[in-house]
Amino acid sequence: MSEAKSTVLVVDDTPENIDLLVNILSDDYKVKAAINGHKALEIARKAPPDIILLDVMMPGIDGYEVCEFLKADATTRHIPILFITAKIGLQDELHGFELGAADYITKPISPPVVKARVKTQLALYNQNRELDRKVRERTRELHETRLQIIQRLGRAAEYKDDQTGLHVIRMSHYARVIGLAAGMSEEDAETLFNASPMHDIGKIGVPDEILKKPAKLDEVEFEVMKGHCEIGAAIIGEDSSDLLQMARTIALTHHEKWDGSGYPGGLAGDAIPRVGRIVAIADVFDALTSRRPYKEEWSVDDALDMIEASAGTHFDPHLVGLLRETLPEILEIKRTYAESSPSSS
Repeated sequence: MSEAKSTVLVVDDTPENIDLLVNILSDDYKVKAAINGHKALEIARKAPPDIILLDVMMPGIDGYEVCEFLKADATTRHIPILFITAKIGLQDELHGFELGAADYITKPISPPVVKARVKTQLALYNQNRELDRKVRERTRELHETRLQIIQRLGRAAEYKDDQTGLHVIRMSHYARVIGLAAGMSEEDAETLFNASPMHDIGKIGVPDEILKKPAKLDEVEFEVMKGHCEIGAAIIGEDSSDLLQMARTIALTHHEKWDGSGYPGGLAGDAIPRVGRIVAIADVFDALTSRRPYKEEWSVDDALDMIEASAGTHFDPHLVGLLRETLPEILEIKRTYAESSPSSS
């Protein structure tokens, strides 16, 4: 199957010049034509060509202005532009390059020069596009790898007292749902979803005899358990990444309480970062409705009653209301990632 021809847009206010360029290029390329700058912009924005041959001196908006408009538009700024002009003073040439032009072709037009320069610029354009594609693909792969590492580290910590590791998956989905309901952008809610699995990474530093104790912890043991927040923040560390910054904030603040009685900082109300407040609710809801070594599974109604009774003391009252509002979506997530579901394998 033959490769699709590249598209060349020819822009000139003189029909004879358009005809000449069409004749030169039509054997090798699909050629479109515009008789003025406004038509050129319309064509380029509707179906961006692979390259544009643009006359400089035109009535209305001239070639420089057309180039400026095209380079200011995200959908067309990548298109290589070759100015065609008899006016080729040094300042004019520099001005065109400053606007983003790739090259100049001087009049009178030489068919071999036109063909050679169009071929060269298209080759560079295609090479750059392929390079951009590879960079995007590699960036995506690195991003996916980082997310997988974060999620698996979160699950590794959770395996110490939850043999399936599904808790971090469920509560991360819950957090995303509540975050969106609270007005977070899709991007921020997605970051919250990907950062939440690290909330209890500090459990790695808590002795198993405390973490797996099938009874209430005594005062000394509870003090050791409380240390997992700061251990988690230390493990994640300081990083410029938005994702890791949020993960650290969550690890450090998801046990703070609305009335200031939580730990480790004794923060209260809005002083507790919103992501910490969201994860606190998502974490407790899933912990209550899941079986643990020290407790049986609670019903959804009992868990909701407990959380709503703690609104204004343990939890942000507004976010507690959003948990109730989003309950159908929350329960669908709970069913999807139930301990006995295929997802746990």
